[in-house]
Amino acid sequence: MDSTPRTAPRPSAVFDEFSLSEIRRAAATGIYDIRGFGAKRRVPHFDDLLFLGASMSRYPLEGYRERCDTDVWLGTRFAEKPLHLKIPVTIAGMSFGSLSAQAKEALGRGASQVGTSTTTGDGGMTNEERHHSSLLVYQLLPSRYGMNPDDLRRADAIEIVVGQGAKPGGGGMLLGQKISDRVAEMRTLPKGIDQRSACRHPDWTGPDDLEIKIEELREITDWQKPIYIKVGASRPYYDTALAIKAGADVVVLDGMQGGTAATQEVFIEHVGLPILGAIRPAVQALQDLGMHRKVQLIVSGGIRNGADVAKALALGADTVSIGTAALIALGDNDPALEEEYRKLGTTAGCYDDWHEGRDPAGITTQDPELAARFDPILGGRRLANYLSVLTLEAQTIARACGKSHVLNLEPEDLVALTVEAAAMAKVPLAGTDWIPGLKVE
Repeated sequence: MDSTPRTAPRPSAVFDEFSLSEIRRAAATGIYDIRGFGAKRRVPHFDDLLFLGASMSRYPLEGYRERCDTDVWLGTRFAEKPLHLKIPVTIAGMSFGSLSAQAKEALGRGASQVGTSTTTGDGGMTNEERHHSSLLVYQLLPSRYGMNPDDLRRADAIEIVVGQGAKPGGGGMLLGQKISDRVAEMRTLPKGIDQRSACRHPDWTGPDDLEIKIEELREITDWQKPIYIKVGASRPYYDTALAIKAGADVVVLDGMQGGTAATQEVFIEHVGLPILGAIRPAVQALQDLGMHRKVQLIVSGGIRNGADVAKALALGADTVSIGTAALIALGDNDPALEEEYRKLGTTAGCYDDWHEGRDPAGITTQDPELAARFDPILGGRRLANYLSVLTLEAQTIARACGKSHVLNLEPEDLVALTVEAAAMAKVPLAGTDWIPGLKVE
């Protein structure tokens, strides 16, 4: 028997366990993998930034006696009826189809309770969503599913979706098991057949055409509604500048950590920019054109807590938008349902099963029995609680930095923990005055 000591086997950093399993899956099936959620790889994010609270050189505000306001106006450039939000957090577009009608109702209820807006997503507007949303943004996507002028007029704002952070340059997917009778009717699709949205709008090919489209939408809505343009983070400076040129009231910038109902795994992980690397170029475009705070900037993609909100605002955003976090607040992927998630071949917290339509929480499904499990009143209350906590946390940080409004937070209040985050956010590396990549005159 050979007693020579053997070197312990060592897994590869490149061919890790997931990469090996994906190669085997691809070899066995011959098709690419589709999943929900956003990018799972580690990229620079808000955790790589810290606030510099007030001490000797700055004067903090007393939380019990001094105000720190949180309200935000959206659409003040051209719209006759801009949106006035009580908090700097909105609900991102998530479609009826991707989500159950009960979940859409809960999103409207929760947002309305705290004075903010929610967004329709692809596939049109449901009466439940309109009825329970005090402020509803109507998404106009390349697919045009469910689009009609009456719903444009019923909305409080219109968001033209050019791209999404999880898949900039790609269209959406909705698998056949989620195309119920009602979804099929709203989208004018056959029931039970996989649906894939177009990756670009059929009636324009650039910013000049988009300018004409915005004029059409303003005429349809009698110049009442703010017009948003949503882009996936890829070339944020130029996309923001072109959106401004086309006449947008608001620019929505979505980073790669933002979720999706379903798209290719390779798309989610390898296309687009983390939101931390996209905010400052977009703000620079607004400043260069003299439009910062005149055209509002909404950022999304991986917002989880009030610190994330405050950091996005400090980097120059006017508000943030949440999607994945909102679904978790409603009760999706709750560990209490772990046994049922395991039966689906996944686990609570991984979110890979959103596109399958068998969500035991009743949120990302069109199965009537599963959807009936979800209580929209309770879900709305949970979401309102979560939004209130996000706002209180952002206020706490703003007061600690001596600010009487959360929008008064600024890059000067931040430092970075890594060279990458410092370069992306254009703030100093902690303990130094060095901003990587900044030209010294």
